[in-house]
Amino acid sequence: MKNKAIYALLACLLTATVSGCAANSPVDETSSRSSEEETSTATTRATETAPPETEKPKHLSANGIETKDDGNIHKEMTASQLAYLMGNGINLGNTMEAYGHKSQGVKADPSVYETLWGQPVTTQESISGMKAAGFDCIRIPVAWTNAMDFENGDYTIGEEYLNRVEEIINYAINEDMYVIINDHWDGGWWGMFGSASEETVQNAWVLYELMWKQICERYKEYGNHLIFESGNEELGARLNDTDYAPDSGTLDKDACYQVANAINQKFVDIVRSTGGNNANRFLLLAGYDTTIELTVDDRYKIPVDSVENKLMVSCHYYTPWNYCGDGSTVNQWGTSKEYESMYTSLTLLKKFTDAGIPVIIGEYGVLTDGTWEKNNTTDWMGALLDLCDAYGCVPVLWDCSTLYSRTEAKMKFEGTKSLFEKRSFAAQSAKMSEQQEKSAGLESFNKNYAAAPASFNPNAIATSDDKDKAVAWIMWNSGDYALSYSVGNVYSPDNLSAGVVPTDVLVTGEGTYVVSIDFTGAGNSKGTAFSAVGLFNGEDLFPGYTMEIIGFKINGEDYAFTGKPYTTSDDHHCTRVNLYNAWVTAVPADARRADGNTEGCAACVIPGEDLGNIEKVEVIFDYVSPENAEKYAADRESWSADVTPEIKS
Repeated sequence: MKNKAIYALLACLLTATVSGCAANSPVDETSSRSSEEETSTATTRATETAPPETEKPKHLSANGIETKDDGNIHKEMTASQLAYLMGNGINLGNTMEAYGHKSQGVKADPSVYETLWGQPVTTQESISGMKAAGFDCIRIPVAWTNAMDFENGDYTIGEEYLNRVEEIINYAINEDMYVIINDHWDGGWWGMFGSASEETVQNAWVLYELMWKQICERYKEYGNHLIFESGNEELGARLNDTDYAPDSGTLDKDACYQVANAINQKFVDIVRSTGGNNANRFLLLAGYDTTIELTVDDRYKIPVDSVENKLMVSCHYYTPWNYCGDGSTVNQWGTSKEYESMYTSLTLLKKFTDAGIPVIIGEYGVLTDGTWEKNNTTDWMGALLDLCDAYGCVPVLWDCSTLYSRTEAKMKFEGTKSLFEKRSFAAQSAKMSEQQEKSAGLESFNKNYAAAPASFNPNAIATSDDKDKAVAWIMWNSGDYALSYSVGNVYSPDNLSAGVVPTDVLVTGEGTYVVSIDFTGAGNSKGTAFSAVGLFNGEDLFPGYTMEIIGFKINGEDYAFTGKPYTTSDDHHCTRVNLYNAWVTAVPADARRADGNTEGCAACVIPGEDLGNIEKVEVIFDYVSPENAEKYAADRESWSADVTPEIKS
């Protein structure tokens, strides 16, 4: 949006609970609060939401470790009240869900699986450090088939594996942390639900039911510090995965929703049927693909439960992925449009939270390899945590020893260390009540949103929403993926690494144009892993035109192509000339050149990673209409080497 005030007004109209909005704010829910609510005492969250706490009984686990348990102190509590007490969480990522069923065998020592994906053996000290760092709940993803020979009809989970998961659960409960366990990807056995074989489908149901019956029986005496989650990201399109069922893929989207709903219903029924504290346990339902927009779809249904107010929904949030994703090359975030996008997504979750069904953001993060922290990480996380406070969601950081060092039992980086210390259960509850926390979350988000720049790219000449402009630019990924600019068929001028300065051009018709990228502000680009010249809306506004590259420079020096480039389009909207695209191995049928000859054309006309250190790239191209292509090709053959084209600005 160009006008934040307009966006704020629209947000107010769309949000049913809002009676007024501050200028330059996506939304402000505080104006409808009564003065009594605003001045409520800021003691602790527990005193506001939980019955008086009694002395917690001790629980003796199957492997002989004595641990605290919470008895029935949560029995009368609602899921929304529990979510408030859960505070901020962290995942024990790449640990008990590290999949070794096929490579290690079902009889391997649990520590073999636990360390298979590069993580250390989990200790009490490591979990205690998480609590001290400001995390009040922990999600323990688990691959249960690591210890289950289900292919041969044996659905028994190995006792040692159950013991080890329980031991880690106890580490967390010893610290008064809430614990979530699930079945997490698990080698993709979930694709059996989409098999063309009815027998395979039935085996999937048997596997799911017997797995959860064993989990429920094993842990049913645990109180409500332990939460069961029905799955991870598999309840959705991954029901068609082919890892275990090569003939999977039979479910269309409507059917995927139906099966996902049936799995969640089966999950609730299994847990309740096993008795003990499971009859009253809080349960977390995997959203559709755990994607917010797909989970708020009316095709996603909340199961029927035998008890009231004990269900929660899980969604994940890694948006935008080209910033949040591990290995992504965009290393900055925080434009007003990006704040708006986050706000829009999180506000959708009010469909559940307003109905008393809290949402657990079971995974979120700005991912790296753990040796560095991206620019604006605390801005992105702080904004998400603000909205979670405002809407009663529970954020659970995805971490694989990246921000939190398990061996040192502490946070690695000062920015996120400070952020989570301030967000701990104790730190926030000592300062404000639940209602005050919600108001403060929105106030903080709105303040940062109002101060956000419109763009990180001072040379941006359009936005991705402009459909009446044809913009040419150089798509670029460096050879080590450390630097990038607007890779894809949509012109996204803010999708650039910090310090990279592109010069794009508005194309208005036939003529000669220049586009470039300067990497000196970010160091340099170590070759390229992918590069192309794109023309946003080119196919729509100038159908059949060709982009004829007549000059290519690296660091100011002319560079000769190793092959003939050609004009094409992946999506029939954006025109493209590939410079280095190793994923394309054959010239497409719709490839075009002004001379009509695509023989000898290639998608890689520069040597990619072997280009060395690049400070600047410049491309000069002629834009030629189909009516003039033949004449242009004939004229070009007669050019002398010293012809200087007249370039359009």
